[in-house]
Amino acid sequence: METLTIKETISGVLESTLEHNNFEMHDELTAKDVDGWDSLSHMMIITKIEEAFNIKFKLRDLNKLKNMGSLVSVIQSKI
Repeated sequence: METLTIKETISGVLESTLEHNNFEMHDELTAKDVDGWDSLSHMMIITKIEEAFNIKFKLRDLNKLKNMGSLVSVIQSKI
């Protein structure tokens, strides 16, 4: 799956979970850059991403997540 398609899907998940689109999607984007992205919403976002891509993250996958670029890479490795 193309990187752009993955980012568009993630962006949709973020918008629906956080109920806004006040962020710019780029590889260096982190949770602290996005209003409302706290620990609770983080778990909701991860769950919705798993559902959207029909994948399951392992703990070691989640530990690799540093920013949006690393999330895209982990998703690509699982699909």
